[in-house]
Amino acid sequence: MPRQKLDSTAVAEKLADVSSWSIDAGETALSRTFKFADFSEAFGFMTRAALAAEKLDHHPEWKNVYRTVDVRLTTHDAGGLTILDFELAVAMDRIAATTGGKASG
Repeated sequence: MPRQKLDSTAVAEKLADVSSWSIDAGETALSRTFKFADFSEAFGFMTRAALAAEKLDHHPEWKNVYRTVDVRLTTHDAGGLTILDFELAVAMDRIAATTGGKASG
């Protein structure tokens, strides 16, 4: 998978695919908070997301507290966002949609 840092134009184009995600001021990371009905649903989401991350060989920074999963995506070795971050964000959105995840501010 490519690990080329995206320029601002490419980041802006890809953001349309992940409108539920936030981007930091330096365009170096995407973030989103998912809320589920309970811990079991949150953990199920993380398990399925982990499998998607393994397939992409791209892994999230995340934490789980009970029913909430906070996710941050960046490509450290590229020094910012790459196509992999957006691909994983799209995959996580799809997974959350099938497990009842809701975006949270």
